[in-house]
Order: sequence, then C-alpha cells, then structure tokens
Amino acid sequence: MAVPTQLAYRSAKGIGIFNAAPLYEALPGFAKPEGNLRCCCYSPDSRYFAWATPEQVSVIDASVGHVITTLPTPNVYELGFSPLGTYLITWQRPSKDDDGNAVKNLKVWRTLSDEAEDDGSRAVIGEYVQKNQNGWNLQYTSDEKFCARVVTNEVQFFQSDDLRNPWNKLRVEGVTEMALSPGQNHSVAVFVPERKGMPAAVKVFQVPQFSQPVSQKTFFKGDKVQLKWNQLGTSLIVLAQTEVDKTNKSYYGETNMYILSANGTFDSRIQLDKEGPIHDVSWSPNSKEFGVTYGYMPAKTTIFNQRAVAQHSFDLGPRNTIIFSPHGRFVIVAGFGNLAGDMDIYDLEKNFAKVCHVKTSNSTYCEWSPDGQHILTATTSPRLRVDNGIRIYHVGGGLMYNEDMAELYHVVWRPQPTSMHPLQDPLTKVPAPHPSALAYLSTQKTPSKPAGAYRPPGARGTSTPLLFKREDEGGAAYTNTGVSSTNVGFANGFGKPRRREVPGAELVEALPPGAAPGGGVSLTGAQDGDGELSKAALKNKKKREAKKAREAADKAAGLGADNSVNGASAGRGPEHRQRSRSKSGNDGYAQGRSASQARNFGNSPNRQARQDGPHRQNLGQQHHERTRSGQQPQAPAPIQTESQGPPPDLTVTSPGDGNPQDKKIRGLLKKMRAIDELKMRQAGGEKLEDTQVKKIGTEVQIKKELDALGYTG
Repeated sequence: MAVPTQLAYRSAKGIGIFNAAPLYEALPGFAKPEGNLRCCCYSPDSRYFAWATPEQVSVIDASVGHVITTLPTPNVYELGFSPLGTYLITWQRPSKDDDGNAVKNLKVWRTLSDEAEDDGSRAVIGEYVQKNQNGWNLQYTSDEKFCARVVTNEVQFFQSDDLRNPWNKLRVEGVTEMALSPGQNHSVAVFVPERKGMPAAVKVFQVPQFSQPVSQKTFFKGDKVQLKWNQLGTSLIVLAQTEVDKTNKSYYGETNMYILSANGTFDSRIQLDKEGPIHDVSWSPNSKEFGVTYGYMPAKTTIFNQRAVAQHSFDLGPRNTIIFSPHGRFVIVAGFGNLAGDMDIYDLEKNFAKVCHVKTSNSTYCEWSPDGQHILTATTSPRLRVDNGIRIYHVGGGLMYNEDMAELYHVVWRPQPTSMHPLQDPLTKVPAPHPSALAYLSTQKTPSKPAGAYRPPGARGTSTPLLFKREDEGGAAYTNTGVSSTNVGFANGFGKPRRREVPGAELVEALPPGAAPGGGVSLTGAQDGDGELSKAALKNKKKREAKKAREAADKAAGLGADNSVNGASAGRGPEHRQRSRSKSGNDGYAQGRSASQARNFGNSPNRQARQDGPHRQNLGQQHHERTRSGQQPQAPAPIQTESQGPPPDLTVTSPGDGNPQDKKIRGLLKKMRAIDELKMRQAGGEKLEDTQVKKIGTEVQIKKELDALGYTG
C-alpha cells in the first residue's frame, strides 16, 4: 500500500493531523491537543511535527503521532526546523530583563538530545536577540553545514555545531535581507536598498569567498525585494517593489523583476509585455523554467525559461497566483484573495493543454499535495471568518474531500519527497470521492445558466459594445494613465465618458457648425459652434453676449447725454449741477450697470459705496456749505472728443482711488467701529486680551485725528 499523504491544521478548538488520500481519516495514534495553541510546523524531512502552547513545545513522530520530546520553554510564537530536522528553532516576543538589557529571544535546540535532565530541561546550543518577527529564523544550507542570520551591516555565518561564535562574516553596508541557496553549491544573495541617491543592489557571493561578488545587479525603484532561488541553486529571481509609485498608476507601489545566475554568467531584467503590477512568480521544480502572473486585470500568465525567454502565454483572465506541481507536470493558474476563486489546471507535458477549470470561491490558501495528484484549498481566519474549512480536489477537477471548521487558522501538508509518490497518469483513473464530498456537492445548486452582468431594459437583446467588455472578452486593453483626477484620457470604459452613450444605440457623429443631420445646411443658421457646448455653457454664453450689448448701449447713451448736457448746462450754476448729481445717491456711480449688478451682493463696488454713504453725505454737506459761502468750485475741464474717432472707453475705477484724506478717514472710522464692538463685548462680561484693552484706549486719539481731518459725523 502506498504511503498516504498527510496534513495538519490548527483551529480554535485545537490541532489535528489528518491522513489524506486514499484514507481520509485522522492519524490513529495522535491525541489532539486543545487550548491556546499559537503555532505548529513539520520538519522539512517529514519526520517530526511540533506545536507550541503557552507552557511548552511538544514534538511528535509524524508517522505514528507519539510524543517523543518536549521543551519547557514558555510563550513561543514561532517554530522552525533545520532542513534535516536535527535542530529546532523557537522565537519569543522581544523583552527586557530587570537591568533593562534585551533578552535573547531566538533559541536553537537539538530536536533529540541525550543530555536532557529529569525535569525535561535541556541546554540551549545557540541564542540571539531577534527583534523583528519577519525573517526571524536562521537560514541553513541544505546539508546543515552552515547557517546564517542578518545583523546590522553584515551577515553572520555559523557552523551548526558551534552557534556561539561566528565562523565567518560577510560585511555589506546597509544589508537588510539575504537568502541562502539550496543545492550542493553554497551561495548567498544579499539585498541593499536605495540610500542617499545610490541605487539598490542585489549581490551573490560564494560561501566562504566573500571578497568579491560573483554576480550582482543594481537598479532603482527597489525599497524591498523577494529573493527566489530555484531548487538547484543555480539561478535567482529578484522581485523588487517600491512603497510608492511615482507615476501615480498604482496605490501599492511599482514592481520590477530581474534574474541572476549564481556563477555570474547571466543577469537581466525580465521584460513583460503587459502593463501593470507583478502578482506572482514561481519556479518550476525542474529549475529550468518559471511562471509569472502580471498586468492589470485581466492579468496575463507566461512561462519563461531560465534565460528569461517567453515559452508560452496562457489565456487572459482574473488571475493572481501560479503554482507548479511537485513533479513539474501540472501548473495551477488561479485568482484568489479579492478575486472570484477561479482555478485553471494545465498539463505542461501535453503542450500546455488545459485539463479543467475549478471554482473555489472564498479560498485563501492553495497548495499541491506531495503526490502531485491532489490540490488542497482552504478558507482561513482572520482573512475570512465564515465558511472556514478545507477541501481537497483531484487534478482532474473533482472534489475528493470536504470538512467545515469553526475557525481555521492554519493548514499545511506534510513534506514528502517525490520519490515516495511516483507519478503515473492521474488523468486516466480518477479515484472515488469521500462521502463528505458527495454530501457537500448535494447541497450546492447548479445554476441553469451563468448569471451575467446586469443590463438595462433598453440594452437587452443587443450585443454588448466593446467599450464595456474586458480584454479577455474581446474588449480593448486597459491603459492606466494615472490615478490623478485631472486625467481624462480613459480607455475601455474606465472613467466618465465625454458624451452620453447608450449601449446598443448607434453613435451620433459630431456635426460642424451650421450643418444639418444627414448632410446639407441647417435652415436655422449656424450656431457658431454652440452644438458642442452643454446647456449650462450655452446659457452662460448668451448671458455674456447680452451683457456686452447692454454695456455698449449704455456707454453710447452716456456719451450722447454728456455731449448734450455740456451745452445745455453751460449757463447753469454749480449749485444746480450739484443737486442733479446728488439725486442718484452715489454720484452716478451705478450708471451703465445692470440692475442685478447694482445690488449689494458679493464684492460689488456699490457695496463699498453704500457702506461709505454717511461719509459721502457729510462730504456733500461740506460741499454745499462751501457753495453758499461763495467759494465756487472749479468746473471740470470739458472732455475733448473727435468727431471722426471712436468713443472713449469709460472705465469705472474703485471708490477708494480718490482723495488720500478720504482714505484715512475711512480707515479711522473702521477702527472706531472695531473699538465700539470691543466695548460692547466688555460690557457683556467678556474678558478681553491685553492688546484689545489697549486698542480701546486709543479711542480718544482716533477721535482727535478725525476732528483734525474735518470729520464731523
């Protein structure tokens, strides 16, 4: 009988270990722990399984489920094993001792030790201070000969049997991330982000020759990176990302991708033929090709060889994930997260033929089983707190197993080498599903026809215009011109169109001014391009034209009246002329202006004129007194006009452009009004500031200045 695959899950009720195909039953010898269980993991060699409680860490034999050892270390939040399962690494939250010194919270233990005391305690073989939870674990070489960790401006290397003293150090100024290569040749890749105008850099060193990098790549637009080695450790993919997209095309930064060889013979930027972010990149287990999902939705997925040459592109669709099977024969191209959960499976050995399409709504996790024939999908919390559970599908698309759970936090396959599960032809013989799968399928209603997008009644029964179709449905490609609201050049229906368009109706072509629909000349006359204006713009244009005509007529009438008055009033006295001027109330200031402009609204000049009415009335009284006393004011010089020339432009100036003495009087009156307001606030019991009290004290001085200027109001 073939060795069954196995998976472990952690939920609110506890931790469970489950034998998958073909048994689909719980591990017989495992006693499920319950309570507050923070983390769990398998060893990469598949021998051990460990989990942490607030009091201790327990390790079991993954084949039978018996506890083989416990570590009395409390409050462990992260667990990890070395590649061969020899060492167990724990991480606790950073803390300080009584003296204020940082406690060493990253500890390395031997998984099985003969030096354990009677109470279960054992010696720690290595411990360090690790503040950041991201990238907390030590990185081991595949043979466990060396391990490494990043500290300030350097990467420290240790021999696995001596973790107290660094074996070697790689000094790199500003290093933030590193990745040890798998395989037989030991290489290390380090990343240095942009700083002080210098570009970011990824450098590859051979261990332990640290004097000179064997391969490196410098680039801008790289605040953080993902370093992805292939399984042989011969090539490295660098996925660089910025925090902010300076082109304003994305809220999530800008992404670029590069590839480097471990021996320094090849490095290049991977050119992608669709604009947009890079959603996912994954190496094939054969280490000779990789897949990339990229571009604005609908995204494009392409398979490249190790020289970054495109081999095949799949159909466009709402996809953001690509996962190769352990044997490298099949590949999953799916859309999870905020997408609908569509999953396409392709057979790479049969010319990228599509095997099936599976709908896995609300899935947050997807992984191939070690046998290469089954796919695990799960809905986990807190990403989604409803419909939590696991489902196992066959590569042919059929549902094999289903189990619903209250709150599922984590699920993982037991690592097993592909040699334990030789791949025959899984598509010829499909195994029978578990009864739980049949029960789940019986509750699902198959829609009679796919529910499409809503169409208004006027557009039903007609073909959808290309403007409203996605690119994978035959529409135009989406072009992002930026997220700024000032950009109006949108394509493919994204953004507000300039003219209203009814789906299914024929587009009305724009006509030149004066042209009639269908050809010919309009009998109503040309409208000077008014057909291109909106109703509001056309209304405003008519108002402006009417206003110009009215002002021109008023100016012409004003010139005629002035010419007639100059001759008729030559024999009249100045007193009569002054009375005729005072009848308008504001010295003829509103002449030539419309009734709506003469109202006291907004910043109209008449508003200031009316506010200064008492002052102007006083000035008028002084003028009458001077007239009665015999002081004749000088008559203004007559306006010189030419009979053949155009009438002069009568421009009304601001009322404050007159006598400087009047300006000073208005300023002093404004101060007096402010003082009166402060006195009323003081009389009402309000406490004034010192500067306001001093301002009230200047009232006498201001009155003296007004008297000196002849103001008697």
